[in-house]
Amino acid sequence: MPLTGRAALLAAVGSLPVGILAPSWAGMLAVNAPLSLAILCDYALAAPVRSLHFTRSGDTSVRLGDSASVQLTVTNSSRRHLRAELRDAWSPSSGATDAETGTSRRSVSVAPGEARRLTMLLRPTRRGDRVPDRVTVRSSGPLGLVSRQGYHRVPWNVRVFPPFSSRKHLPSRLARLRELDGRTSALSRGEGTEFDSLRPYVPGDDTRSIDWRATARQTAVAVRTWRPERDRHILIVLDTGRTSAGRVGDVPRLDAAMDAALLLTALAGRAGDQVNLLAYDRKVRAQVRTTTGGVLAKVVDAMATLEPELVETDTRGMSAAALAAAPKRSLIVLLTTLDGAPAEEGLLTVLPQLTRRHTVVVAAVADPRVEEMTRRRGSDEAVYEAAAGVRARAQRRQVAERLQRHGAVVVDELPESLAPALADAYLTLKAAGRL
Repeated sequence: MPLTGRAALLAAVGSLPVGILAPSWAGMLAVNAPLSLAILCDYALAAPVRSLHFTRSGDTSVRLGDSASVQLTVTNSSRRHLRAELRDAWSPSSGATDAETGTSRRSVSVAPGEARRLTMLLRPTRRGDRVPDRVTVRSSGPLGLVSRQGYHRVPWNVRVFPPFSSRKHLPSRLARLRELDGRTSALSRGEGTEFDSLRPYVPGDDTRSIDWRATARQTAVAVRTWRPERDRHILIVLDTGRTSAGRVGDVPRLDAAMDAALLLTALAGRAGDQVNLLAYDRKVRAQVRTTTGGVLAKVVDAMATLEPELVETDTRGMSAAALAAAPKRSLIVLLTTLDGAPAEEGLLTVLPQLTRRHTVVVAAVADPRVEEMTRRRGSDEAVYEAAAGVRARAQRRQVAERLQRHGAVVVDELPESLAPALADAYLTLKAAGRL
């Protein structure tokens, strides 16, 4: 039964004349007895908190960087008028504020038997599932002297998906894909590509594409056209170990890797290839198997709750899980790190068994801070930082060269460049018929 500031003010105002004119127990009783009676009456007339009924509705998902709207409906099933201050508490990363007040608190007035709908705006700052804690209600009486306080659990879940910032690169890569697919005038032939159709020979065509059997059956010279392979298998492996928790620029490495994986998934899905996802550190954290459709939505949903684990990645276990998830010849894309010790002691030891059966692309996020360090000059400290940056960059280059000698394609780019560079590497491999 919390007292309000009004009750304290009345008690203070009543105590002044008693203390000056009649400082006695009788004077104190003359002031406090009516005030206590008023407080009890006010408490009795306040609407009970336990009889309130709460329901939620609204958005259940949102992309990171966007806003979601969740409605909270409070129904007053008692016979008393509800005058209350309500606080709908969410986790701080939810960014929840009331649509009218801009805070998590809201004053409400609900007549008996009626309902009131409140709208909360969520602007999440992290991926994952955002859930509310509790709805705390402080119901006041008509005199405003005292209130009843309690809380209700009103479950709801808003899943925050990765932002997919690299979506802006998708149209240009789809245009290149259409060229490779023969939907424009640029028809290509690569080693291992699939036969598409026959057409009449025109000057400038590669004579190796002439189909002599078809030419013998007709009067005109016929050439074969080719298209990139379809229905190929692609496995994207996300390393969720401790190195993925490091921040590069404004985001963790894992988030930059996710953005690149989403662009590759969208592009490969449009190309007619089958995409699987595997997130691993010391065990499988998420897995999406090949489906007939909607693979991008499934990958986005699986990535939403992924968080870096502060453990060393078991590369042998990750390799075994990748081989189990890719029984056929596939393109395996490893989104991991090129840092010296983790790569030399982990990835380089298991890479040969992957490249023996599959085409492997190793993609890593470079730290822009290292690039800034290499350009620093002007003081002893800056020179030492520049030397450290050059050494770190040289170590990454050495690791990349060793990976390439084992047959892997290496993509090492800054966070904003990794997604388009990985998409370009996929298109290059597809044009060459290496999938």
